[in-house]
Amino acid sequence: MSEGMSRAFLAELVEVADRLGHERSRHKKRDLVAGYFSTLEEEDLGLAVAYLSGVLPQGRIGLGNAFLHKWSSVRAAEESTLQLVQVEETLGNLRQISGAKSESRKAALWQALLLRAREAEQGFLLRLLRGELRQGALEGVMAEGLAKALDLDAAAVRRAAMMRGALYEVTPLLKREGAAGFAQIHLRIFQPLQPMLAEPCASVSEAWARLAQARHEYKLDGVRIQVHRQGERVRIYSRSLQELTAAMPEVVRAVSALPAESLVLDGEVISVDGEGMPHPFQVTMQRAGRRQTPQAEIQTLPLRAFFFDCLHAGGQDFIDRPLWQRVEALEREVPAEMRVPALKPASEVEAQAFYDAALAAGHEGVMVKSLDSTYAAGARGASWLKLKDTHSADLVVLAAEWGSGRRRGWLSNLHLGARDEASGAMVMVGKTFKGLSDALLRWQTEAFPAHQVSADAHTVYLAPHFVVEIVFNEVQRSPHYPGGIALRFARVKGYRSDKAPAEADTLARLRALCRLQASPEESTD
Repeated sequence: MSEGMSRAFLAELVEVADRLGHERSRHKKRDLVAGYFSTLEEEDLGLAVAYLSGVLPQGRIGLGNAFLHKWSSVRAAEESTLQLVQVEETLGNLRQISGAKSESRKAALWQALLLRAREAEQGFLLRLLRGELRQGALEGVMAEGLAKALDLDAAAVRRAAMMRGALYEVTPLLKREGAAGFAQIHLRIFQPLQPMLAEPCASVSEAWARLAQARHEYKLDGVRIQVHRQGERVRIYSRSLQELTAAMPEVVRAVSALPAESLVLDGEVISVDGEGMPHPFQVTMQRAGRRQTPQAEIQTLPLRAFFFDCLHAGGQDFIDRPLWQRVEALEREVPAEMRVPALKPASEVEAQAFYDAALAAGHEGVMVKSLDSTYAAGARGASWLKLKDTHSADLVVLAAEWGSGRRRGWLSNLHLGARDEASGAMVMVGKTFKGLSDALLRWQTEAFPAHQVSADAHTVYLAPHFVVEIVFNEVQRSPHYPGGIALRFARVKGYRSDKAPAEADTLARLRALCRLQASPEESTD
Protein backbone atom coordinates (compact mmCIF):
# COMPACT_ATOMS: atom_id res chain seq x y z
CA MET A 1 0.00 0.00 0.00
CA SER A 2 1.44 3.36 -1.01
CA GLU A 3 2.50 6.06 1.47
CA GLY A 4 -0.36 8.32 2.56
CA MET A 5 -3.16 5.96 1.44
CA SER A 6 -6.16 5.95 3.75
CA ARG A 7 -6.34 3.32 6.44
CA ALA A 8 -9.92 2.05 6.45
CA PHE A 9 -10.05 -0.88 8.84
CA LEU A 10 -12.21 -3.97 8.52
CA ALA A 11 -13.13 -3.63 12.21
CA GLU A 12 -14.84 -0.28 11.55
CA LEU A 13 -16.81 -1.70 8.62
CA VAL A 14 -17.91 -4.73 10.67
CA GLU A 15 -19.11 -2.44 13.45
CA VAL A 16 -21.22 -0.52 10.90
CA ALA A 17 -22.57 -3.80 9.50
CA ASP A 18 -23.52 -4.96 12.99
CA ARG A 19 -25.34 -1.71 13.72
CA LEU A 20 -27.16 -1.98 10.38
CA GLY A 21 -28.34 -5.46 11.34
CA HIS A 22 -29.91 -4.18 14.56
CA GLU A 23 -31.47 -1.03 13.10
CA ARG A 24 -34.94 -1.29 11.55
CA SER A 25 -35.46 2.29 10.42
CA ARG A 26 -34.46 2.75 6.77
CA HIS A 27 -33.68 6.44 7.35
CA LYS A 28 -31.41 5.65 10.28
CA LYS A 29 -29.66 2.97 8.24
CA ARG A 30 -29.11 5.50 5.45
CA ASP A 31 -27.71 8.07 7.90
CA LEU A 32 -25.46 5.45 9.50
CA VAL A 33 -23.80 4.43 6.23
CA ALA A 34 -23.68 8.05 5.03
CA GLY A 35 -21.71 9.03 8.13
CA TYR A 36 -19.32 6.12 7.63
CA PHE A 37 -18.88 6.70 3.89
CA SER A 38 -18.09 10.38 4.43
CA THR A 39 -14.92 9.39 6.33
CA LEU A 40 -13.47 7.24 3.53
CA GLU A 41 -11.16 7.98 0.63
CA GLU A 42 -11.83 6.87 -2.95
CA GLU A 43 -10.36 3.34 -2.98
CA ASP A 44 -11.65 2.39 0.45
CA LEU A 45 -15.09 3.81 -0.30
CA GLY A 46 -15.57 1.51 -3.28
CA LEU A 47 -14.60 -1.53 -1.21
CA ALA A 48 -16.81 -0.49 1.72
CA VAL A 49 -19.84 -0.09 -0.56
CA ALA A 50 -19.20 -3.50 -2.10
CA TYR A 51 -18.63 -5.37 1.16
CA LEU A 52 -21.58 -3.79 2.98
CA SER A 53 -23.77 -4.66 -0.03
CA GLY A 54 -22.53 -8.26 0.26
CA VAL A 55 -20.67 -8.12 -3.06
CA LEU A 56 -17.21 -9.43 -3.93
CA PRO A 57 -15.72 -7.09 -6.58
CA GLN A 58 -13.71 -10.01 -8.03
CA GLY A 59 -16.82 -12.13 -8.48
CA ARG A 60 -16.56 -15.80 -7.55
CA ILE A 61 -13.25 -16.65 -5.90
CA GLY A 62 -13.64 -20.41 -5.71
CA LEU A 63 -14.20 -20.89 -1.97
CA GLY A 64 -17.40 -22.91 -1.61
CA ASN A 65 -19.23 -23.65 1.62
CA ALA A 66 -17.55 -27.04 1.95
CA PHE A 67 -14.13 -25.35 1.79
CA LEU A 68 -15.15 -22.63 4.26
CA HIS A 69 -16.57 -25.21 6.66
CA LYS A 70 -13.38 -27.24 6.50
CA TRP A 71 -10.77 -24.48 6.69
CA SER A 72 -12.25 -21.73 8.84
CA SER A 73 -11.65 -23.04 12.36
CA VAL A 74 -8.75 -20.87 13.49
CA ARG A 75 -8.23 -18.81 16.61
CA ALA A 76 -9.32 -15.20 16.43
CA ALA A 77 -6.87 -12.36 16.90
CA GLU A 78 -7.12 -10.37 20.11
CA GLU A 79 -6.59 -7.19 18.14
CA SER A 80 -7.11 -6.61 14.45
CA THR A 81 -5.32 -4.20 12.18
CA LEU A 82 -6.75 -5.60 8.94
CA GLN A 83 -7.43 -2.93 6.34
CA LEU A 84 -10.02 -3.21 3.58
CA VAL A 85 -7.37 -3.04 0.86
CA GLN A 86 -5.49 -5.91 2.52
CA VAL A 87 -8.64 -8.05 2.59
CA GLU A 88 -9.25 -7.25 -1.08
CA GLU A 89 -5.67 -8.10 -2.02
CA THR A 90 -5.94 -11.48 -0.25
CA LEU A 91 -9.26 -12.32 -1.89
CA GLY A 92 -7.79 -11.41 -5.27
CA ASN A 93 -4.82 -13.70 -4.65
CA LEU A 94 -7.17 -16.52 -3.62
CA ARG A 95 -9.04 -16.16 -6.90
CA GLN A 96 -5.82 -16.60 -8.87
CA ILE A 97 -4.81 -19.90 -7.26
CA SER A 98 -5.40 -22.98 -9.43
CA GLY A 99 -3.71 -26.20 -10.42
CA ALA A 100 -1.90 -28.78 -8.31
CA LYS A 101 -2.42 -28.56 -4.55
CA SER A 102 -4.66 -25.54 -5.05
CA GLU A 103 -6.91 -26.36 -2.07
CA SER A 104 -4.03 -26.53 0.39
CA ARG A 105 -2.54 -23.31 -1.01
CA LYS A 106 -5.89 -21.56 -0.77
CA ALA A 107 -6.39 -22.93 2.74
CA ALA A 108 -3.04 -21.53 3.92
CA LEU A 109 -3.80 -18.08 2.51
CA TRP A 110 -7.38 -18.03 3.80
CA GLN A 111 -6.41 -19.14 7.29
CA ALA A 112 -3.61 -16.56 7.40
CA LEU A 113 -6.23 -13.89 6.72
CA LEU A 114 -8.56 -15.23 9.43
CA LEU A 115 -5.73 -15.35 11.99
CA ARG A 116 -5.39 -11.58 11.64
CA ALA A 117 -9.10 -10.98 12.30
CA ARG A 118 -11.08 -10.79 15.50
CA GLU A 119 -14.06 -13.10 15.98
CA ALA A 120 -16.63 -10.56 14.71
CA GLU A 121 -14.51 -9.89 11.62
CA GLN A 122 -14.07 -13.60 10.95
CA GLY A 123 -17.84 -14.03 11.06
CA PHE A 124 -18.32 -11.13 8.66
CA LEU A 125 -15.80 -12.53 6.17
CA LEU A 126 -17.47 -15.94 6.26
CA ARG A 127 -20.91 -14.45 5.65
CA LEU A 128 -19.51 -12.30 2.84
CA LEU A 129 -18.01 -15.29 1.05
CA ARG A 130 -21.10 -17.44 1.60
CA GLY A 131 -23.28 -14.77 0.03
CA GLU A 132 -25.29 -14.29 3.21
CA LEU A 133 -24.84 -10.51 3.28
CA ARG A 134 -26.23 -9.73 -0.17
CA GLN A 135 -29.66 -8.23 0.40
CA GLY A 136 -31.75 -6.27 -2.07
CA ALA A 137 -32.99 -3.87 0.61
CA LEU A 138 -29.44 -3.06 1.73
CA GLU A 139 -28.35 -2.20 -1.80
CA GLY A 140 -30.98 0.55 -1.84
CA VAL A 141 -29.80 1.83 1.54
CA MET A 142 -26.22 1.89 0.27
CA ALA A 143 -27.22 4.03 -2.72
CA GLU A 144 -29.13 6.49 -0.53
CA GLY A 145 -26.31 6.62 2.01
CA LEU A 146 -23.69 7.20 -0.68
CA ALA A 147 -25.81 9.97 -2.20
CA LYS A 148 -26.09 11.69 1.17
CA ALA A 149 -22.38 11.31 1.92
CA LEU A 150 -21.40 12.81 -1.46
CA ASP A 151 -24.27 15.35 -1.57
CA LEU A 152 -25.71 13.85 -4.75
CA ASP A 153 -29.23 13.10 -5.99
CA ALA A 154 -30.22 9.62 -4.78
CA ALA A 155 -32.23 8.76 -7.90
CA ALA A 156 -29.25 9.70 -10.10
CA VAL A 157 -26.95 7.52 -7.98
CA ARG A 158 -29.31 4.55 -8.28
CA ARG A 159 -29.55 5.01 -12.03
CA ALA A 160 -25.75 5.21 -12.34
CA ALA A 161 -25.44 1.96 -10.41
CA MET A 162 -27.98 0.23 -12.64
CA MET A 163 -26.20 1.40 -15.78
CA ARG A 164 -22.87 -0.02 -14.58
CA GLY A 165 -24.34 -3.16 -13.01
CA ALA A 166 -23.36 -2.44 -9.39
CA LEU A 167 -23.09 0.53 -7.03
CA TYR A 168 -19.45 -0.09 -6.16
CA GLU A 169 -18.56 0.18 -9.86
CA VAL A 170 -19.52 3.88 -9.95
CA THR A 171 -18.50 4.83 -6.42
CA PRO A 172 -14.88 5.90 -7.16
CA LEU A 173 -16.01 8.04 -10.11
CA LEU A 174 -18.72 9.78 -8.08
CA LYS A 175 -16.33 10.35 -5.17
CA ARG A 176 -13.78 11.88 -7.55
CA GLU A 177 -16.07 13.84 -9.90
CA GLY A 178 -19.23 14.47 -7.90
CA ALA A 179 -22.34 15.30 -9.92
CA ALA A 180 -20.18 15.86 -13.01
CA GLY A 181 -19.48 12.11 -13.02
CA PHE A 182 -23.06 11.31 -14.07
CA ALA A 183 -22.33 12.62 -17.56
CA GLN A 184 -19.75 9.84 -17.98
CA ILE A 185 -22.24 7.08 -17.13
CA HIS A 186 -24.32 5.92 -20.06
CA LEU A 187 -25.33 2.72 -21.77
CA ARG A 188 -22.33 0.76 -23.00
CA ILE A 189 -22.58 -2.15 -25.37
CA PHE A 190 -21.24 -5.30 -23.65
CA GLN A 191 -21.79 -3.69 -20.22
CA PRO A 192 -25.03 -5.46 -19.18
CA LEU A 193 -27.71 -3.52 -17.32
CA GLN A 194 -29.74 -4.79 -14.43
CA PRO A 195 -33.15 -5.69 -15.90
CA MET A 196 -36.33 -3.76 -15.23
CA LEU A 197 -38.76 -5.77 -13.08
CA ALA A 198 -42.52 -5.90 -12.59
CA GLU A 199 -44.93 -5.85 -9.67
CA PRO A 200 -47.30 -8.81 -9.21
CA CYS A 201 -50.95 -8.20 -10.09
CA ALA A 202 -53.91 -10.35 -9.06
CA SER A 203 -56.28 -10.13 -12.05
CA VAL A 204 -56.92 -8.68 -15.49
CA SER A 205 -59.49 -6.35 -13.89
CA GLU A 206 -56.92 -5.00 -11.45
CA ALA A 207 -54.35 -4.55 -14.21
CA TRP A 208 -56.90 -2.73 -16.38
CA ALA A 209 -57.85 -0.41 -13.52
CA ARG A 210 -54.21 0.42 -12.80
CA LEU A 211 -52.90 0.68 -16.39
CA ALA A 212 -55.67 1.13 -18.95
CA GLN A 213 -53.39 2.68 -21.59
CA ALA A 214 -50.88 -0.12 -21.72
CA ARG A 215 -49.16 -2.72 -23.82
CA HIS A 216 -50.02 -6.32 -22.93
CA GLU A 217 -47.44 -9.01 -23.73
CA TYR A 218 -47.33 -12.78 -23.33
CA LYS A 219 -45.37 -13.67 -20.19
CA LEU A 220 -43.10 -16.48 -21.28
CA ASP A 221 -41.89 -19.04 -18.74
CA GLY A 222 -38.31 -18.82 -19.89
CA VAL A 223 -34.90 -17.42 -19.04
CA ARG A 224 -34.57 -13.63 -19.09
CA ILE A 225 -31.78 -12.54 -21.43
CA GLN A 226 -30.18 -9.29 -22.48
CA VAL A 227 -28.44 -9.43 -25.85
CA HIS A 228 -25.71 -7.01 -26.93
CA ARG A 229 -24.40 -6.80 -30.47
CA GLN A 230 -21.68 -4.69 -32.06
CA GLY A 231 -20.85 -5.68 -35.63
CA GLU A 232 -20.21 -9.42 -35.73
CA ARG A 233 -19.74 -9.72 -31.98
CA VAL A 234 -22.76 -10.89 -29.95
CA ARG A 235 -22.94 -11.43 -26.21
CA ILE A 236 -25.85 -12.80 -24.16
CA TYR A 237 -26.30 -12.03 -20.46
CA SER A 238 -28.60 -13.44 -17.77
CA ARG A 239 -30.78 -11.37 -15.42
CA SER A 240 -27.95 -11.66 -12.87
CA LEU A 241 -25.54 -10.27 -15.54
CA GLN A 242 -23.68 -13.55 -16.07
CA GLU A 243 -22.64 -14.34 -19.63
CA LEU A 244 -24.62 -17.12 -21.36
CA THR A 245 -23.31 -16.74 -24.92
CA ALA A 246 -21.69 -20.16 -25.26
CA ALA A 247 -24.89 -21.91 -24.13
CA MET A 248 -27.07 -20.31 -26.83
CA PRO A 249 -25.45 -20.57 -30.27
CA GLU A 250 -28.81 -20.51 -32.08
CA VAL A 251 -29.67 -17.18 -30.41
CA VAL A 252 -26.28 -15.79 -31.43
CA ARG A 253 -26.96 -16.81 -35.04
CA ALA A 254 -30.44 -15.28 -35.02
CA VAL A 255 -29.25 -11.93 -33.63
CA SER A 256 -26.25 -11.88 -35.97
CA ALA A 257 -28.63 -12.05 -38.91
CA LEU A 258 -30.47 -8.87 -37.88
CA PRO A 259 -29.67 -5.79 -40.00
CA ALA A 260 -28.60 -3.34 -37.25
CA GLU A 261 -24.86 -2.99 -36.62
CA SER A 262 -25.41 -2.37 -32.91
CA LEU A 263 -28.22 -3.59 -30.63
CA VAL A 264 -29.15 -4.04 -26.99
CA LEU A 265 -32.31 -6.14 -26.67
CA ASP A 266 -34.26 -7.40 -23.65
CA GLY A 267 -36.20 -10.64 -23.91
CA GLU A 268 -36.75 -14.25 -22.94
CA VAL A 269 -35.40 -17.49 -24.29
CA ILE A 270 -37.47 -20.67 -24.18
CA SER A 271 -37.11 -24.23 -25.37
CA VAL A 272 -39.96 -25.38 -27.59
CA ASP A 273 -41.23 -28.77 -28.74
CA GLY A 274 -41.94 -29.87 -32.29
CA GLU A 275 -45.33 -28.15 -32.24
CA GLY A 276 -43.80 -24.87 -31.10
CA MET A 277 -45.23 -25.20 -27.58
CA PRO A 278 -42.94 -24.16 -24.72
CA HIS A 279 -41.25 -26.82 -22.62
CA PRO A 280 -41.42 -26.42 -18.81
CA PHE A 281 -39.02 -23.88 -17.34
CA GLN A 282 -36.66 -26.54 -15.99
CA VAL A 283 -36.15 -27.93 -19.50
CA THR A 284 -35.16 -24.49 -20.73
CA MET A 285 -32.81 -24.12 -17.75
CA GLN A 286 -31.26 -27.49 -18.62
CA ARG A 287 -30.15 -25.94 -21.90
CA ALA A 288 -29.49 -22.37 -20.82
CA GLY A 289 -27.61 -23.36 -17.68
CA ARG A 290 -24.83 -25.19 -19.52
CA ARG A 291 -21.51 -23.48 -20.13
CA GLN A 292 -21.18 -25.29 -23.43
CA THR A 293 -24.02 -27.06 -25.25
CA PRO A 294 -23.47 -30.36 -27.10
CA GLN A 295 -24.62 -30.26 -30.72
CA ALA A 296 -27.04 -33.15 -30.15
CA GLU A 297 -28.83 -31.19 -27.44
CA ILE A 298 -29.12 -28.15 -29.70
CA GLN A 299 -31.03 -30.38 -32.10
CA THR A 300 -33.28 -32.03 -29.51
CA LEU A 301 -33.87 -28.98 -27.26
CA PRO A 302 -33.64 -25.93 -29.52
CA LEU A 303 -33.86 -22.48 -27.94
CA ARG A 304 -35.84 -19.57 -29.36
CA ALA A 305 -35.39 -15.96 -28.31
CA PHE A 306 -38.35 -13.61 -28.08
CA PHE A 307 -37.65 -9.92 -27.47
CA PHE A 308 -39.93 -7.33 -25.90
CA ASP A 309 -37.70 -4.27 -25.51
CA CYS A 310 -35.03 -2.37 -27.43
CA LEU A 311 -32.59 -0.28 -25.38
CA HIS A 312 -30.17 0.58 -28.18
CA ALA A 313 -30.16 0.27 -31.95
CA GLY A 314 -27.95 1.63 -34.71
CA GLY A 315 -25.97 3.99 -32.50
CA GLN A 316 -29.02 5.40 -30.66
CA ASP A 317 -29.88 4.82 -26.99
CA PHE A 318 -33.57 4.34 -26.19
CA ILE A 319 -33.32 3.53 -22.48
CA ASP A 320 -34.61 6.95 -21.39
CA ARG A 321 -37.37 7.06 -24.00
CA PRO A 322 -40.96 5.95 -23.30
CA LEU A 323 -41.95 2.37 -24.01
CA TRP A 324 -43.93 3.23 -27.14
CA GLN A 325 -40.77 4.62 -28.76
CA ARG A 326 -38.74 1.60 -27.67
CA VAL A 327 -41.40 -0.67 -29.18
CA GLU A 328 -41.23 1.25 -32.46
CA ALA A 329 -37.45 0.66 -32.50
CA LEU A 330 -37.98 -3.02 -31.66
CA GLU A 331 -40.43 -3.45 -34.52
CA ARG A 332 -38.02 -1.78 -36.95
CA GLU A 333 -35.05 -3.94 -35.97
CA VAL A 334 -36.53 -7.34 -35.02
CA PRO A 335 -38.92 -9.44 -37.15
CA ALA A 336 -42.29 -10.47 -35.74
CA GLU A 337 -41.27 -14.12 -35.24
CA MET A 338 -38.57 -12.95 -32.79
CA ARG A 339 -40.86 -10.63 -30.81
CA VAL A 340 -43.06 -11.52 -27.86
CA PRO A 341 -46.74 -11.48 -28.93
CA ALA A 342 -48.26 -8.19 -27.77
CA LEU A 343 -51.43 -6.13 -27.96
CA LYS A 344 -52.76 -2.75 -26.88
CA PRO A 345 -56.29 -3.81 -25.90
CA ALA A 346 -59.14 -1.39 -26.39
CA SER A 347 -61.25 -2.83 -23.57
CA GLU A 348 -61.03 -5.01 -20.48
CA VAL A 349 -62.86 -7.75 -22.41
CA GLU A 350 -60.16 -7.69 -25.07
CA ALA A 351 -57.48 -7.73 -22.36
CA GLN A 352 -59.08 -10.80 -20.77
CA ALA A 353 -59.23 -12.58 -24.14
CA PHE A 354 -55.53 -11.85 -24.71
CA TYR A 355 -54.69 -13.24 -21.26
CA ASP A 356 -56.72 -16.40 -21.96
CA ALA A 357 -54.92 -16.81 -25.30
CA ALA A 358 -51.53 -16.58 -23.57
CA LEU A 359 -52.48 -19.40 -21.20
CA ALA A 360 -53.89 -21.50 -24.06
CA ALA A 361 -50.56 -21.14 -25.88
CA GLY A 362 -48.77 -22.67 -22.88
CA HIS A 363 -47.39 -19.47 -21.37
CA GLU A 364 -47.47 -18.18 -17.77
CA GLY A 365 -49.74 -15.18 -18.24
CA VAL A 366 -49.22 -11.60 -19.38
CA MET A 367 -47.10 -8.54 -18.69
CA VAL A 368 -48.91 -5.20 -18.64
CA LYS A 369 -46.70 -2.16 -19.27
CA SER A 370 -47.39 1.55 -19.31
CA LEU A 371 -46.70 2.95 -22.77
CA ASP A 372 -45.12 6.04 -21.19
CA SER A 373 -42.72 4.12 -18.91
CA THR A 374 -38.99 4.60 -19.32
CA TYR A 375 -36.67 1.67 -18.66
CA ALA A 376 -35.95 1.76 -14.92
CA ALA A 377 -33.00 -0.64 -14.92
CA GLY A 378 -32.92 -2.80 -11.81
CA ALA A 379 -36.14 -1.35 -10.40
CA ARG A 380 -39.47 -3.04 -9.68
CA GLY A 381 -42.13 -0.44 -10.36
CA ALA A 382 -45.87 -0.01 -10.81
CA SER A 383 -45.47 0.86 -14.49
CA TRP A 384 -44.87 -2.85 -15.26
CA LEU A 385 -47.27 -5.46 -13.90
CA LYS A 386 -47.10 -9.25 -14.14
CA LEU A 387 -50.20 -11.40 -14.12
CA LYS A 388 -49.86 -15.18 -13.81
CA ASP A 389 -52.34 -18.05 -13.74
CA THR A 390 -51.31 -19.36 -10.32
CA HIS A 391 -49.83 -17.81 -7.23
CA SER A 392 -46.10 -18.33 -7.12
CA ALA A 393 -43.13 -17.05 -5.19
CA ASP A 394 -39.38 -17.31 -5.55
CA LEU A 395 -38.15 -18.47 -2.15
CA VAL A 396 -34.81 -19.40 -0.62
CA VAL A 397 -34.10 -22.96 0.52
CA LEU A 398 -33.09 -22.70 4.19
CA ALA A 399 -32.77 -26.44 4.86
CA ALA A 400 -33.70 -29.90 3.61
CA GLU A 401 -34.79 -32.96 5.55
CA TRP A 402 -33.67 -36.49 4.79
CA GLY A 403 -36.49 -38.44 3.16
CA SER A 404 -38.15 -41.64 4.31
CA GLY A 405 -39.75 -44.56 2.53
CA ARG A 406 -38.91 -44.52 -1.18
CA ARG A 407 -37.10 -41.20 -0.64
CA ARG A 408 -34.77 -42.63 1.98
CA GLY A 409 -31.20 -41.52 1.31
CA TRP A 410 -32.31 -38.38 -0.56
CA LEU A 411 -32.64 -34.81 0.72
CA SER A 412 -36.34 -34.14 0.30
CA ASN A 413 -38.59 -31.86 2.37
CA LEU A 414 -37.54 -28.23 1.80
CA HIS A 415 -37.65 -25.43 4.38
CA LEU A 416 -38.64 -22.25 2.53
CA GLY A 417 -37.72 -18.67 3.38
CA ALA A 418 -38.90 -15.24 2.21
CA ARG A 419 -36.81 -12.08 2.48
CA ASP A 420 -37.55 -9.60 5.26
CA GLU A 421 -36.92 -6.25 3.58
CA ALA A 422 -36.30 -4.45 6.87
CA SER A 423 -33.56 -6.74 8.17
CA GLY A 424 -32.51 -8.60 5.03
CA ALA A 425 -32.92 -11.90 6.90
CA MET A 426 -34.55 -14.97 5.36
CA VAL A 427 -37.69 -15.88 7.34
CA MET A 428 -39.22 -19.33 7.17
CA VAL A 429 -42.74 -19.44 5.68
CA GLY A 430 -43.28 -23.13 5.07
CA LYS A 431 -42.11 -26.55 3.95
CA THR A 432 -42.82 -28.71 0.95
CA PHE A 433 -41.81 -32.04 -0.53
CA LYS A 434 -44.32 -31.90 -3.40
CA GLY A 435 -43.34 -31.46 -7.02
CA LEU A 436 -39.89 -33.01 -6.61
CA SER A 437 -39.04 -35.50 -9.33
CA ASP A 438 -36.46 -38.24 -8.76
CA ALA A 439 -34.02 -36.20 -10.85
CA LEU A 440 -34.48 -33.14 -8.61
CA LEU A 441 -34.17 -35.25 -5.45
CA ARG A 442 -30.91 -36.70 -6.76
CA TRP A 443 -29.64 -33.24 -7.70
CA GLN A 444 -30.54 -31.75 -4.30
CA THR A 445 -28.75 -34.56 -2.49
CA GLU A 446 -25.60 -33.94 -4.53
CA ALA A 447 -25.69 -30.13 -4.55
CA PHE A 448 -26.90 -29.11 -1.08
CA PRO A 449 -24.01 -30.42 1.09
CA ALA A 450 -21.57 -27.96 -0.54
CA HIS A 451 -23.65 -25.14 0.98
CA GLN A 452 -24.24 -26.75 4.38
CA VAL A 453 -23.72 -24.59 7.48
CA SER A 454 -24.88 -27.18 10.04
CA ALA A 455 -26.77 -30.45 10.29
CA ASP A 456 -28.46 -32.83 12.68
CA ALA A 457 -29.71 -36.39 12.25
CA HIS A 458 -32.72 -35.31 10.21
CA THR A 459 -31.92 -31.98 8.56
CA VAL A 460 -29.19 -30.24 6.57
CA TYR A 461 -29.22 -26.45 7.13
CA LEU A 462 -28.02 -24.32 4.23
CA ALA A 463 -26.51 -20.91 3.62
CA PRO A 464 -28.80 -18.76 1.42
CA HIS A 465 -27.90 -19.84 -2.09
CA PHE A 466 -30.68 -21.82 -3.81
CA VAL A 467 -33.78 -20.01 -5.07
CA VAL A 468 -36.77 -22.18 -5.88
CA GLU A 469 -40.05 -21.20 -7.52
CA ILE A 470 -42.98 -22.42 -5.44
CA VAL A 471 -46.59 -22.46 -6.64
CA PHE A 472 -49.36 -22.49 -4.04
CA ASN A 473 -53.10 -22.07 -3.66
CA GLU A 474 -53.16 -19.39 -1.00
CA VAL A 475 -51.34 -17.80 1.94
CA GLN A 476 -52.74 -18.39 5.44
CA ARG A 477 -51.95 -17.01 8.86
CA SER A 478 -49.96 -19.55 10.86
CA PRO A 479 -48.29 -19.59 14.28
CA HIS A 480 -46.07 -22.47 13.20
CA TYR A 481 -43.51 -20.47 11.21
CA PRO A 482 -41.51 -17.36 12.17
CA GLY A 483 -43.07 -15.33 9.37
CA GLY A 484 -46.55 -15.80 10.86
CA ILE A 485 -47.88 -17.18 7.58
CA ALA A 486 -47.86 -20.46 5.67
CA LEU A 487 -48.28 -21.41 2.03
CA ARG A 488 -51.21 -23.75 1.40
CA PHE A 489 -50.64 -26.67 -1.01
CA ALA A 490 -47.13 -25.47 -1.80
CA ARG A 491 -45.24 -27.39 -4.47
CA VAL A 492 -41.98 -27.01 -6.34
CA LYS A 493 -42.19 -25.67 -9.87
CA GLY A 494 -38.44 -25.52 -10.41
CA TYR A 495 -35.15 -24.04 -9.29
CA ARG A 496 -34.22 -20.52 -10.40
CA SER A 497 -30.48 -20.66 -10.97
CA ASP A 498 -30.86 -17.32 -12.76
CA LYS A 499 -31.86 -15.60 -9.50
CA ALA A 500 -29.84 -14.69 -6.41
CA PRO A 501 -31.25 -14.86 -2.85
CA ALA A 502 -31.40 -11.04 -2.84
CA GLU A 503 -34.03 -11.34 -5.59
CA ALA A 504 -36.28 -13.68 -3.60
CA ASP A 505 -39.83 -12.61 -2.85
CA THR A 506 -40.38 -10.60 0.29
CA LEU A 507 -42.26 -11.45 3.45
CA ALA A 508 -44.25 -8.24 2.95
CA ARG A 509 -45.51 -9.44 -0.45
CA LEU A 510 -46.70 -12.77 0.97
CA ARG A 511 -48.32 -11.08 3.97
CA ALA A 512 -50.12 -8.69 1.62
CA LEU A 513 -51.38 -11.68 -0.37
CA CYS A 514 -52.59 -13.24 2.87
CA ARG A 515 -54.61 -10.10 3.64
CA LEU A 516 -56.08 -10.05 0.13
CA GLN A 517 -57.18 -13.67 0.45
CA ALA A 518 -58.58 -13.35 3.97
CA SER A 519 -62.32 -13.42 4.56
CA PRO A 520 -63.99 -10.15 5.63
CA GLU A 521 -64.07 -11.38 9.23
CA GLU A 522 -60.39 -12.20 9.19
CA SER A 523 -59.32 -8.97 7.51
CA THR A 524 -60.96 -6.53 9.94
CA ASP A 525 -57.89 -6.46 12.20
